[in-house]
Amino acid sequence: MKHIQFLILLFITTLFTLNAQEILSPNKNIKVVLQSKKTFGNLSSGQIFFKILYKNGSKYVEVLPDSPLGLSRADQQFTDNLKLIGESKAVAIHDKYEMICGKRKICENFGTEKVFCYTNSTNQSLNIVFRAYNNGVAFRYIFPNHSDSLFNIINESTCYVLPDSTCRWMQPFEISYEDYYPLNKTGLRTEKNQEWGFPALYKVNNNPLWVLISEANITDNNCATKLCNSKNPNEYNVVYPAPRKDFKQTGVKTSLPWKSQWHTLAIGKLSDIVESTLITDVSEPNQLKETDWIKPGPVSWIYWANNHGSKDYKKVMEYIDFAAEMNWPYVLIDWEWDIMSNGGNITDAVNYAKSKGIKPMLWYNSGTAWLDPTPVDRLLTAGKRAEEFSWLNKMGVFGIKVDFFAGDQQDMMKYYIDILKDAAKYHLMVNFHGATVPRGWARTYPNLMSTEAVLGAEWYNNSPTLTKNAAGHNTTLPFTRNVVGSMDYTPVTFSNSQHPHITTYGHELALSVVFESGFQHFADSPTAYNSLPSEPKEFLKNVPVSWDDTKLLDGYPGEKVIIARRKGNKWYIGGLNGLDKSQTLNLKFDFIGKGKYNLKLIRDGKDDNSFSTELIKVEKGDNIDIECLPRGGFVAVLAL
Repeated sequence: MKHIQFLILLFITTLFTLNAQEILSPNKNIKVVLQSKKTFGNLSSGQIFFKILYKNGSKYVEVLPDSPLGLSRADQQFTDNLKLIGESKAVAIHDKYEMICGKRKICENFGTEKVFCYTNSTNQSLNIVFRAYNNGVAFRYIFPNHSDSLFNIINESTCYVLPDSTCRWMQPFEISYEDYYPLNKTGLRTEKNQEWGFPALYKVNNNPLWVLISEANITDNNCATKLCNSKNPNEYNVVYPAPRKDFKQTGVKTSLPWKSQWHTLAIGKLSDIVESTLITDVSEPNQLKETDWIKPGPVSWIYWANNHGSKDYKKVMEYIDFAAEMNWPYVLIDWEWDIMSNGGNITDAVNYAKSKGIKPMLWYNSGTAWLDPTPVDRLLTAGKRAEEFSWLNKMGVFGIKVDFFAGDQQDMMKYYIDILKDAAKYHLMVNFHGATVPRGWARTYPNLMSTEAVLGAEWYNNSPTLTKNAAGHNTTLPFTRNVVGSMDYTPVTFSNSQHPHITTYGHELALSVVFESGFQHFADSPTAYNSLPSEPKEFLKNVPVSWDDTKLLDGYPGEKVIIARRKGNKWYIGGLNGLDKSQTLNLKFDFIGKGKYNLKLIRDGKDDNSFSTELIKVEKGDNIDIECLPRGGFVAVLAL
């Protein structure tokens, strides 16, 4: 019996290595621990695991348990056979940069970086780079050797392990990223497919800490990835997209050296998650020499209330006139503009917009997925893009919306980047629709103003699902999708499209502040906006779409949210009730400086379709209760 006990003890002690590697954030709040788990009888190598700890009070708590690392090439594995041969000294990371659109104009981050060097069983090298920031963790894989031969990287062994019963808000994977982020405690989907898209939010059990998982800085040498927990509902493996019929490649083909995208985990309180800039922090700096021509702004958008309106010249004129009335700088002329009639064509419409001081933008079908809506296949090659963009320049078009991308494979990543690069040559701003979720390109190519990748107001046209789910969905997006980049939800709709909305007018008005987008496409018709009372209409004339700062004042996914965004010396505040019952939102003024501030508050009125306006004096430390109707909301402007 003693002999058996000895063997069991020997097995346990040789299962894990005793020497672990650590990396600490500059503020010492975040600690990453790497360790090799070795199997019995193989003491030279094993699989690498990492875990993340967060300092909560006087002790560290585990926010991510031991989770495996590694990846596979077609020619060999870099998974369970890795041997640590060295690690770099800790290097301080400090980056300060400016964003043209986003939640904050000036972004600054502090981190610590270490490079851990491994070899596999054939003595081939793999480096894993970890950064511990003050508010998150990022890591990437590097093959450091040089080779002109092409290698096929087929998948990762990266996995995020969650404890049982973890509360998580994750989107079932769709190539368009248009689905909900429902609260889930089991990790199971109602469908058999157990794939999930980024970003993925979870709450650390029994702690006021949260983690948002995503990825960033994807180049044309990468594909995008997703999560899959089909083997264990609490183990989320990073997986590459499956091949398409027209693109048979699996994974990534590349010469060496090669770098993966950054895997990112924003960590902290809910305010740390919402205010995080980790996605752009780890992305490549601005690659454009001149950016003065890039101007965020509100957009008059014809499609939502008039699905085929862009082929009607007179209808397009109405939206151009309304943009001029509202002081909105842009109008988007959507699909079917190439068959415009009823008194004019696209050239006439562009010229009419210019005569009114409005900058027109045009919609394009990417030519990769849904091929029915026209115009199709004008951007697929560099030659076609040069011809089309040159024509747009001569006409006086300022931006493009590109729709219906085919997936997250490597060729699509290259296509996105090629569009951004080529559009910049012709001073064209870009909005991606039917597209992958943002992964940091807005920093590298700041002519990217917004991306859809969200189940937005357009879905009132598609099915009745948004009618009953919108309020809870709208109060989840600030903690999930909108954290990682500008989100073209096409908000602020008061009338009904094909399917009605039951959010209040106060709720709809608040979306203009709660949702961040470099192009904010106001989706309703001129008639609907002109029927508003003077105060909310005046608010929409002046609300900014780019911000100097953003703060989460209160909230919980699916229940409520209050966000304050600053432009110059004014704060714009938006609050949403995500519940089907009345709720009191408490607005605290801890974030302002000294002095007496004037607060203009536009809130729910006596019913869903009315407003109430108040003028209030407040100062730092004050707080006010705002009664919201079911699925209600409010906006406020705060200034000295």
